[in-house]
Amino acid sequence: MTPAPLTRRAIARQAWPIMLGQITVPLVALVDTAIIGRTGDAAALAAVALGGFVVTFLFWAFGFLRMGMTGLTAQAHGAGDAREVRALLLRGVAAGLALGAALFALQIVLIPAAFALMSGSATLDHAARGFVAARLFGAPAALAGFAINGWLLALGRTRHALLLQVVMNLANVGLDILLVWHFGWGARGIAFGTASAEWVALATGLGIVTHLLGREGRTALRAEAAHAFESSALRRLFGVNADIMVRTVALLAMFGWLANAGARLGDVALAANHVLLQFVSFSAFVLDGFAFTAEARVGAAFGARDRTAMLRAIRLTGEFCAATGLAFALLILTCGGSLIDLLTSNAAVRAAALPLIAFAAVQPLIGAPAWLLDGVFIGATRGRALRNAAILATALYIAVDLALRPFGAAGVWIALTLSYVFRAGALGLWFPALLRDAKGPRSLAEPAVGP
Repeated sequence: MTPAPLTRRAIARQAWPIMLGQITVPLVALVDTAIIGRTGDAAALAAVALGGFVVTFLFWAFGFLRMGMTGLTAQAHGAGDAREVRALLLRGVAAGLALGAALFALQIVLIPAAFALMSGSATLDHAARGFVAARLFGAPAALAGFAINGWLLALGRTRHALLLQVVMNLANVGLDILLVWHFGWGARGIAFGTASAEWVALATGLGIVTHLLGREGRTALRAEAAHAFESSALRRLFGVNADIMVRTVALLAMFGWLANAGARLGDVALAANHVLLQFVSFSAFVLDGFAFTAEARVGAAFGARDRTAMLRAIRLTGEFCAATGLAFALLILTCGGSLIDLLTSNAAVRAAALPLIAFAAVQPLIGAPAWLLDGVFIGATRGRALRNAAILATALYIAVDLALRPFGAAGVWIALTLSYVFRAGALGLWFPALLRDAKGPRSLAEPAVGP
C-alpha cells in the first residue's frame, strides 16, 4: 500500500479513523469511571483510579510494542521491504504474548511492589490490589494487541485499527455493566470486564491481519517464520525499542508521581483528579490521531530518506494538532461542570473537582506540541532522543511538584502543565539532529532497520 500524497485532505483522511479509534481508548477508562462512579462509592472509584494507574504502568512499560512497531514497520514499508513488514508482525505478536504471560505469572511479586510505593488508605489499597490482579488476566492479549495496532497504523490501515478499538470498547461496556451493575462485583468486576474485552480484541485483531495478508502473504509469512525469529532480528527489535521502553517507564513514573500526589491528598482528592484526568486523557488520545499519522508519515519518509516529505508531514499534522488542542481546551472550560456531574454522583468529589476545571482545560493546548513531537521521533525511531527527553522532563516535573506541594491540588496541576512544556522543549533539543539524519547516510547512533 503506497502512502497517499501529502496533502491536508490526505492527512485528515488518514487521521480521522485513528481519532475515532483513539476516542474509544480513553472510553475504556471513562466507561469504567462512569459505571463505578454512578454507584456513589468514592472508595471504589478511587480504587479504580489507583489500580488503573498501576495497570497502565505495567502494560505501557511495554508500549514499545505499539510505538516501535509503527516506526519500524513504516520505515520498512517506505524502503519497500515487504518481507520485513510481515516479519515484524509475527515478531511483535509473539513478543507481546510472551511478555504479557510473564506479567501475569509475576503478579505475586509485582502487585505488592507497586502498592508499597503508594500512599493510599488500607481500604483503598486492598480494593486496588484486587483490581490489578483481575486486569493482569488480560495482559498477554493487551500486549499482543499493541503490536497489531502499531502494525496497522504504520501501513495506513487506520479503518481496520478503528474497527479493532470499537470491538474492544463494545465488549468492555457490555461486560462492565453486567459484572458491576448486575452482579455487584465492584472494582474487581470492572477489571475482569476489561481484561476479557482485551481477549476479544486480540481475536478480532488476528482475524483482521490474517485477512489483510491474503493467501499469498500468509504463505510467505509461514515460509519466512524462521527469519522472523532469528537472533539478530530479535536483537534488532529489542535494541531499537529498549530506549523507547526507558522513555515510557520515565513518563509512567511521572504519572505515577501524579497519582501518588492525589492519593496523598486523600481519597476524595484522588477521585476528583481521576475524573478531571479523563478529560485530559480523552483529548490527548484524540490528538494522538495526528501524532500517529505523523509516526506513519515520518517513518515512511525516513525509510525513503525523503527529508522534504518528512518536514511537510510534520507541518501539516502540526496544524491539525494545534487547532484540535484549542478546540478541546474551550470545550472542557465551557462544559466541564456538566461532564463532572455526568461522571460521578458523589457530592464531595464534584466539589473537589469543580475548582480545578481551568487546569484541566489548558492541558490539551499545552500538551499538543509534546504529543506531536513524540509521534515524529517515534516514527523516525529516534529512541535515544525520546529516552533522554523523557528522563529530563520527568526529573524537572518532580522538582516542580515538590516545590509546589504547599499549594495542594492546584500545585499538582501546575506541575503537570509544566511537564508538557518540559517534554516538548527537551525533544526540541534533538530536532536538528533528526533533520540531519533524515537525508544521507543513517546515523551510526541508531540501529538500522531491515535485514
